[in-house]
Amino acid sequence: MLIAHFAALSRVSRALLLGALLVAAPSSPVFAQDKPSAAVKARPKAAAAKAPAVKALKGATVEGITEYRLPNGLIVLLFPDATKPTATVNATYFVGSRHEAYGETGMAHLLEHLLFKGTPEHPNIPQELTERGARPNGTTWYDRTNYFETFPATDENLAWALDLEASRMVNSFVAKKDLDSEMTVVRNEFEAGENYPFVVLLERAMSTAFLWHNYGKSTIGARSDIENVPIDRLQAFYRKYYQPDNAMLVVAGKFDEKKALELIEQKFGRIPRPKRTGDNILWPTYTAEPTQDGERLVTLRRVGDLQVVNAVYHVPPGSHEDYAAIDILTEVLGDSPSGRLYKALVETRKAATIGGFNFQLHEPGALIVYAEVRTEDPLDSARVALTRTIDDVVKNPPTAEEVDRARTKLLKEIELTLTQSDRVGLQLSEWASIGDWRLLFLHRDRLKKVSPADVQRVAAAYLKPSNRTLGLFYPEQQPERAEIPAAPDVAALVKDYRGDTTLVAGEAFDPSPANIDARTTRSALPNGFKLALLPKKTRGEAVIAQINLRYGSDQALQDRWPAASLAGRMLMRGTRSRTRQQLEDEFDRLKARVFVSGGVTQATVSIETVGPNLPAVLRLMGEVLREPAFDAKEFGELKQERLANLEEQKSDPQVHAFNAFSRHLGPWPKGHARYTPTVEEEIAATTAVTLEQARHFYLDFYGANAGEMAVVGDFDAGAVANIAGELFGSWKSTAPFVRIAGPYRDVEAANISIETPDKPNAWLLAGLNLNLRDDDPDYAALVLGNYMMGGGFLNSRLATRLRQKDGLSYGVGSFLSAHAIDRSGTFGTYAIYAPENAGRVETGVREELERALRDGFNPDEVQKAKEGYLQSRQVTRAQDRSLASMLSNALYLDRTLAFDADLEKKIAALTPQQVLDTMRRHIDPRKISVIKAGDFAAQARKAASPKE
Repeated sequence: MLIAHFAALSRVSRALLLGALLVAAPSSPVFAQDKPSAAVKARPKAAAAKAPAVKALKGATVEGITEYRLPNGLIVLLFPDATKPTATVNATYFVGSRHEAYGETGMAHLLEHLLFKGTPEHPNIPQELTERGARPNGTTWYDRTNYFETFPATDENLAWALDLEASRMVNSFVAKKDLDSEMTVVRNEFEAGENYPFVVLLERAMSTAFLWHNYGKSTIGARSDIENVPIDRLQAFYRKYYQPDNAMLVVAGKFDEKKALELIEQKFGRIPRPKRTGDNILWPTYTAEPTQDGERLVTLRRVGDLQVVNAVYHVPPGSHEDYAAIDILTEVLGDSPSGRLYKALVETRKAATIGGFNFQLHEPGALIVYAEVRTEDPLDSARVALTRTIDDVVKNPPTAEEVDRARTKLLKEIELTLTQSDRVGLQLSEWASIGDWRLLFLHRDRLKKVSPADVQRVAAAYLKPSNRTLGLFYPEQQPERAEIPAAPDVAALVKDYRGDTTLVAGEAFDPSPANIDARTTRSALPNGFKLALLPKKTRGEAVIAQINLRYGSDQALQDRWPAASLAGRMLMRGTRSRTRQQLEDEFDRLKARVFVSGGVTQATVSIETVGPNLPAVLRLMGEVLREPAFDAKEFGELKQERLANLEEQKSDPQVHAFNAFSRHLGPWPKGHARYTPTVEEEIAATTAVTLEQARHFYLDFYGANAGEMAVVGDFDAGAVANIAGELFGSWKSTAPFVRIAGPYRDVEAANISIETPDKPNAWLLAGLNLNLRDDDPDYAALVLGNYMMGGGFLNSRLATRLRQKDGLSYGVGSFLSAHAIDRSGTFGTYAIYAPENAGRVETGVREELERALRDGFNPDEVQKAKEGYLQSRQVTRAQDRSLASMLSNALYLDRTLAFDADLEKKIAALTPQQVLDTMRRHIDPRKISVIKAGDFAAQARKAASPKE
């Protein structure tokens, strides 16, 4: 997976990305065809021919989810949901970094990578996943590892997925050859995380807070352990933990429950329960972190452009009854803009951004808060304000309003998640690893009962200065310590628990282009605003909407991009009748996730809610779009936040690489709407832009005479059409919309190297412009060629070479774009790698592309690529958010999904020679530009230094 730019993410997204950077979850493992080692080969087959049939014992049913247990100890959860044409299989093993011994850090995550290398029954797992059009991955966390795949729901696909997971439970290769190549890939993943001071600082703080327990060690592991772990230890780890009595299998989505259970009994039931004696005993974690007896300090000094202060507090296990109040306490402190820390630090300009999250784990975990401070401001003032605000929660407890707001937000997230069976299927891994899958519902019920007194009590119990890991030490004569309770008896907590009522079921929906077009009503308002409405019954009455507003012209938008950027960001910061906080509270009350973005030529709104609330959500969004307040205080805070974000990008190799790539292939003049500014130019422009300039951009350009709205889900189409007419039918921009053309540019090839000091992970982008549109006769062949070069689930030519064979890159692939109106497209490749491997990576990319252009692709490779790519498009259309985006874009282009159907027919009919001939016509290796960003100077100095 690509490592996203960390600073650009929201607080919630940062907490999720910690998995990818700090603790390496999720990972995208490489694959290899190899014979199993003798140590692993002797394991029992997943489905012995003469093994007796077994029957699963039915257990609890909660809100549509039913538990079964096989005699060998495997826990099975079945969650049928006919509303999606996809199914998800998720295999969870209750082993993570918590279970690693000395010298084994990172072993659980490294093993996760190797389980994609294959088994005797499934020698090339990524190829199979690509052929099925699956959306797969594997992830590792402190308490568990899981492997999942979402695929088109057919009996054949389900049988294949279950057979795959049963096979790799006991018969994965785990071979020395694979470890040798994959180790360098995992090390590259480790280096990618090292680019981000925020992540590294949190890792250091956690390791200081947890002196003995393994929660103090990040899941990615120590570099030395990654590099030196013996294959014998890895195989022993696999044999011990990858067993049916230490696993849980979830099947969610569209499937026949009886047939699925029979398949599971057949494929998993014949795997014997292991003998748990000697070294094979699954010991409980008996290392307990002692009560912290004073504040601890950790200091990090690295290259960077933004200061950070964080605070880590020990809290009880995730199953403890206090955790619901801790969840709300985290929101009360770390939410923006209602949180205590936001008001104390951001509104007073002591910090640019703040946030808070917690690690809800099997053992006692952690509550973390942080603040990011621009380098021109004193970090010590932010530290003092942060700790003072936290300490003040005990003296000035949260109000009922604060608790209700936090509760509403947390319950909204749970309730919206429960509308999507595939999300629930994956979330169950987390709750089962905490102690039992039913804790998801128990935690929800506990949230509903939390009072302000409960929040004050847990704040007093755990937010003690002596329980804090920060940056200073203060000696005390009589230290006050926080006693952390032990994990409760989870079996007693969930015994006889039945949960709430099951969500409303939806319909079985066919995501074919023909059915989508038949079910979609398209219309236009008098002012030109277009509508695409696709009502269908969905689980939990879920509904998705997307609104696009297009504006401006080439001449009118000249030099307006700085104001445009901030104008778009101001829309959700208050209206003439509601403050920013009141807006957020109302969207939470309406169970709506909303995102609004606005740029120099277009604004986009994304909405996720439930059908009964959609009319109110749309009217509220109409208020956001048509009555923005442009409050001076909010504008000042927005500028601080934006400047901090831009300053953090100044030393990021990814940002520099993409920026240079865009500037070279699209050399537009400065001031033009399509111009790509440097980070320094964005900082200067953002500093200079005024509130009046942002307001005037909105007044000059915003309107609905050129725009589209697509709605997909459980809603009343007539009511929504009437509301759209009411909100947008008479709203017109004062300036006419004239699309800005983007013609093909024949750009001279270049090789550009950018220095980013002290960054251990580098980026490469290589590509060229293409003279074609997406309706060009050659487009289908280029799509398939790109898919084989760098698409699919890491089963491409580039991934096989740079990950499997050379072990150089954790993230590698290719991309293709072609405009629907202008003859303008791009083909490119990307890779992340250690700076010392720059030459090998560039050579590998060029050689694989030249090999494809010289030799082409074999018939079997082309056939499997066609099958996998076409199934992946079906999976994409099965996601309502993707479908709404497709429908709104089609409105703008005056297309239906018949265009997609026609493209897929063309792809299905392609021959290997057609793909080769087309790629040769459009991709000239001599015209490819290469952009590299990394700390190459340091590597050159290291290479030139005398060897001892």
